[in-house]
Amino acid sequence: MKTIVAGQEALGAEELKELALGVGVDAELFAGVPGESPEEERARLDVAREVERELDLAARGVARRLMRAGAERRRVLAWKAVA
Repeated sequence: MKTIVAGQEALGAEELKELALGVGVDAELFAGVPGESPEEERARLDVAREVERELDLAARGVARRLMRAGAERRRVLAWKAVA
């Protein structure tokens, strides 16, 4: 089965994300990954903010939404850990 987005075949999960988002934004850079330490998160967010400044308007919007989604996911995980 082929995965086709906007007439292009996605050859893997990363390529599918790029095609679906319409921009070359690294979702893990902006949203984070499960299990990262607080130090890793700070370093990743520092890099993400620098990269965000260089993105075009559409990609910047995607990056900001990913960052908000990642922050929300971390809040939920913190609440679950306390409960």
